[in-house]
Amino acid sequence: CFNSGSSCEKCDFESDLCEALHELNLQPGWIRRNGRSGMGPPYSDHSGNDSAYFLSLSSEMRSSSATLRTKVFLPTDEEHICQITFHYWISQTSGTLMVGLQKHSEDTITNIWQDSGELQNQWKANTITINSTEKYEV
Repeated sequence: CFNSGSSCEKCDFESDLCEALHELNLQPGWIRRNGRSGMGPPYSDHSGNDSAYFLSLSSEMRSSSATLRTKVFLPTDEEHICQITFHYWISQTSGTLMVGLQKHSEDTITNIWQDSGELQNQWKANTITINSTEKYEV
């Protein structure tokens, strides 16, 4: 859910990538699948639905990294906060999921959250709040 003031954009992958994630930004390695795909766990989404879709890294990508980028978000202020809540699953000890923030005046991506999955093979949820005085991507 991408929250900007009162508007809340729910992002699932039932028909395709949601509006927040560009199709062009889906790097090789990410696949849209569900629990019935025969690709191993997870066998359902975070709500226990085995036919609901989520994004997953393909098994060939286990040793390298792949990125998802959001669309450009507008600057935040006291009225327009940005909160992103997401569900995630980490299935191996070597995997790390990171969330980065790239402001439009900067070339670098600042790491604002990460989890290397000590509690594995279960869905977890996290909410991050973003403050930026300029346009940004996550």
